[in-house]
Amino acid sequence: MTWENFRFALFEKAPEALLEHTLIVLITIAIAILISVPLGVLLSRPKFKRFGLVTLNLLNVLQAIPGLAIIALALPILGLGMKPAVLALLFQSLLPIVRNTIAGLIEVNPNVKEAARGMGMSQRRILMEVEIPLAMPIILSGIKTATVYVVSMGTLAALIGAGGLGNLIIGGLALFRPEYLLVGAGLGALMAILLERGLTYIEYRITPPGMRF
Repeated sequence: MTWENFRFALFEKAPEALLEHTLIVLITIAIAILISVPLGVLLSRPKFKRFGLVTLNLLNVLQAIPGLAIIALALPILGLGMKPAVLALLFQSLLPIVRNTIAGLIEVNPNVKEAARGMGMSQRRILMEVEIPLAMPIILSGIKTATVYVVSMGTLAALIGAGGLGNLIIGGLALFRPEYLLVGAGLGALMAILLERGLTYIEYRITPPGMRF
C-alpha cells in the first residue's frame, strides 16, 4: 500500500463513485417505498388480508433470487447502466417494507380505532391520521433494513456499468491495489452505518414516549 494510491482513490476516484452509489440507493429506496407502503396498507385491509401470505411468499422468492441473476435477466431489455441495477435492488428491497407495513398496521390497538370511529372519523381518516402514524416506527424499521441492504448490494451495479463504490472495489481487485478496496469498502460501510443511524434516530423521534424501548 502507498499513500499516493490511497490519496488518489480517496480524493480523485471516491467522490464520483460515492455520488453514483448514493443516487442508486436513493432512487431504489424511493421507488421501493412508493410501491411497498401502499401495497402493505392494501394487504392490511380486511378485504385483502387473504392475499397477504401469497404476496409475502412471492416477495420472499424475489429476495431469494441472486441480484446477479436478476441483472442478467434484465440486461437484454434494459441494457447496461443504472436501470437494471435499480431493478435488481428493488426486487430485493420490497419484502422488509411490505412486511413491516402490514405488521405495523395490524398491531394498532383496535380500541384506538374504535375510539376514532366513535368520534365520527371515516375509515380513510382513521387510516391516515391514526393507523399510519402509530405504525410509522415499524414501517421505518423496514425501510432501514431495506436501505442498509441496498447500500451493501449496490456494489453489484459496477458490474454492468452503473458505477458506484463497486467501481473502486472491482478496480482494486483487477489492478491489485488494496487502497482502492479499502476506500470502496470503507465508504460503503460508513454510508450504511450513517443511514442506519439516521433512520434509527428518526424512528426514535416519531415513536410516542410510552412506546419507546
